Amino acid sequence: MARIRTLDPTASPLDYFGSELRRYRESAGMSQQDLGDCIFCTGSLVGQIETAHKVPTREFAERADAALLTDGCFSRLVGLVLRSQLPTWFQPFADMEAKATYISTYQCQLVYGLLQTEEYARAVLATGRPDKLDELVAARMERQRILKREHPPLSLVVLDEAVLHRPIGGPEVMRKQLHHLLDLQDDRWIQLQVLPFGVGEHVSLAGSFTLLRFDDDPDIVYTEDLISGHMTANPDTIREAALRYAGLQGAALSVEDSAELIKGVLEERYGQHTGSGQRPLA
Repeated sequence: MARIRTLDPTASPLDYFGSELRRYRESAGMSQQDLGDCIFCTGSLVGQIETAHKVPTREFAERADAALLTDGCFSRLVGLVLRSQLPTWFQPFADMEAKATYISTYQCQLVYGLLQTEEYARAVLATGRPDKLDELVAARMERQRILKREHPPLSLVVLDEAVLHRPIGGPEVMRKQLHHLLDLQDDRWIQLQVLPFGVGEHVSLAGSFTLLRFDDDPDIVYTEDLISGHMTANPDTIREAALRYAGLQGAALSVEDSAELIKGVLEERYGQHTGSGQRPLA
């Protein structure tokens, strides 16, 4: 007789998800294979999730809700599970980012995490050689859901032009990523500007930073070093960050001219013709 691993539901969000999945499945009189057949996966995958050996995707959670008639239980839990897969040092920032009313960020190396495609995110995260790359990618994609809320944060993004030219993941990944940035023109809550090479020296040569603003809480500035992230609500730091961000916005191209620059990079560097003033082909 197979031994069934006993989970402590209080140990982690992943353990709680697994124990609840097993409880609902057994209450429905279904085997792991029965549930797998219903939600188009293997019984083995169901078993791995029930024993907290595998992290569920949002799609898995939504299908499990439908099959087990849970009134959205797993769809509500999966966000917590995926966020718990983020590095421990990054989780406090992700929590604050999800609560922010305004996000202002300058990125000099990479596309901001909330705007990354899955393929681009995978290439970025793989550079750290993590043990659970799939889980980290899923967590980053889950983090982006704040942009699709009924009341999303107003996100002001300034990307250094170098971000457009650095071939993360190769030409095909970059083509898709730059198309995605162009598609963001249709989102009125995201304003994307590019800081062109021609600016030369500027107010944030020291690196990237993100400023979060809230309706009822103090502003926060977030920066990263080689191995961790740092948040501060120090008023002097907030004031300096706001001043520097205003300088970056003033030096950057307009939203419209930034889109034209992205189209130019697509054509010249990645071999994708878009046509001036036209929407890029999918």
